Amino acid sequence: MKALIALAFSLVFSSAALQAAECPAYLEGQYRQLHSSDSVDLCDLLAGKDALIVNTASHCGFTPQFKALEALQQQYSDRGLVLVGFASDDFKQAAKTEEEAATICYTNYGVTFTMLAPTAVTGSEANDVFQYLGANSKQPSWNFNKYLLDGKTGAVQHFGSRVKPDSKVLTEAIETLLQQ
Repeated sequence: MKALIALAFSLVFSSAALQAAECPAYLEGQYRQLHSSDSVDLCDLLAGKDALIVNTASHCGFTPQFKALEALQQQYSDRGLVLVGFASDDFKQAAKTEEEAATICYTNYGVTFTMLAPTAVTGSEANDVFQYLGANSKQPSWNFNKYLLDGKTGAVQHFGSRVKPDSKVLTEAIETLLQQ
């Protein structure tokens, strides 16, 4: 019986260690969802998965990109692409409250992909995800930068604010990534 308990403990510990090893350090941690007390574990959401990560703002000339981002969510989620929006006020374009930002995202644009509460995405105060994205491509210089993250290799492709979510260059990059 002791051997069986030791084996079970070993399997649980090995599974937890394996899961921790599969999650890159930049994804470790909890991020609060936009206008919610619920949190998202980015390791659970993103580890090993291809993702499109976007820094967003609710009062920006690029805010209408939410509509096309949601279209990407609808088009590619069944094929394994995870879309995550990081609300940020780094460029002073955010709503005054999270409630207002949530209304803009969820009501005005019908966003169903994961939206996270405001956090820094530039400079030394940037969250771990954006520190990684910036170090492996380019830091966002404005809102609605798009980062295509290869879940297997951690490779990052950067697309600036002016690259629309439904642009040929971005959709071809998504298609190529999902076919690997």
